[in-house]
Amino acid sequence: MSKEKQSFEASLKELEQIVKALESGDLPLEEAVKKYEEGIKFSQHCQNLLKEAESVLTKMMKNGEETDFELNNNEE
Repeated sequence: MSKEKQSFEASLKELEQIVKALESGDLPLEEAVKKYEEGIKFSQHCQNLLKEAESVLTKMMKNGEETDFELNNNEE
């Protein structure tokens, strides 16, 4: 599955495995560089998914219009 379609949880798990491999110190330099680059891509993908989720979760519907939840969280 491509990173662009992978869930946050799956991407985070891949990133954790990459970090463990890099921390082990057992990888040859070329492979470590490739893993690092792959890890950066997974990290960026996770950050993008978090930004999207934050955007959705910080909005609420009020009278059929989206408003910023943070500005109206005291109103009921």
